[in-house]
Amino acid sequence: MKFTQRTRGIVQAIAVVLSLALPLMLAISAADARVGGGGSSGSRGGRTFSAPPSTSTAPNAAQPFNRTITQPGSPGMGAPAAAGAAKGGFFNRPGMGMLGGLAAGFLGAGLLGMLFGGGLFGGLGGLSSIIGLILQIGLIIIVVRLAMSWWQRRNATASAYAAPTPAPAVGPGPLNSLRTGSGFGLGSGSAPLEIAPADYETFERLLGEIQDAWSNEDVAKLHTLATPEMVSYFTKDLEENKARNDINKVSDVKLLQGDLAEAWREGETDYASVAMRFSLVDKTLERGTGRLVAGSEQPIEATEVWTFARRRGSDWELSAIQQTN
Repeated sequence: MKFTQRTRGIVQAIAVVLSLALPLMLAISAADARVGGGGSSGSRGGRTFSAPPSTSTAPNAAQPFNRTITQPGSPGMGAPAAAGAAKGGFFNRPGMGMLGGLAAGFLGAGLLGMLFGGGLFGGLGGLSSIIGLILQIGLIIIVVRLAMSWWQRRNATASAYAAPTPAPAVGPGPLNSLRTGSGFGLGSGSAPLEIAPADYETFERLLGEIQDAWSNEDVAKLHTLATPEMVSYFTKDLEENKARNDINKVSDVKLLQGDLAEAWREGETDYASVAMRFSLVDKTLERGTGRLVAGSEQPIEATEVWTFARRRGSDWELSAIQQTN
């Protein structure tokens, strides 16, 4: 009997730890509340499904898009998206659907059951109760492994779309010692599409202005800085913040390092993908009260690949944001 009670106590203690840790794990993605939500969104024309070359700023591969309206084999700048993919933790990934709901349900119900001494076999006593708790933990592990396996297969499918495009690519090339006057280094001078120092200054300016417009929830301003597709994602994210009674504030954005990944032209549109490492203060506040919900006053660093698009005769606009692995 003492062994049974001791074992039951250990299992319940583990359940308490898991019940406290699970909300933290599911909320990890919410920590990146800055513009783009810490995800990969937008379009890169005909190269949407091709990863941009690595650079000294972003030596790791850029993540594939989890929000894009571009279909494989259909190049062009993005139009307004009908609906953006839902953000959130692991079990709220786009396309998880019923599997995510079942997994979260199993985890929530199972952990609470273990915590209060119930569960699948809560009505039985002694050894049967312990066996029930063990089986319940086993079911949770199985569901989590199935969900992780599904997610890995999904990413592998997205990567399979990647294929070289016939248009000439521009690799990052060695950085010259000459700086542009901003945080960018100059790339190779033999690019088919030349990116001038003034363009780099524009990219740095857009980095700050887009973050400011996001913090001010100024959708009208965002329409002047980004493509309609990107604005549709930003608008959806802002609406989700309002539904949670939250507001995300980003400040002190500073470009620390940046360089060109590739630049090319498709018809009347120029594209430039640039890797940027920048610091910022990213915090989420409760709307109305100003109570800190997530983040802090301490600056953090982020490395992302931003793609800018420019139609002939127009200004550069943000067309995509990709996280780096």
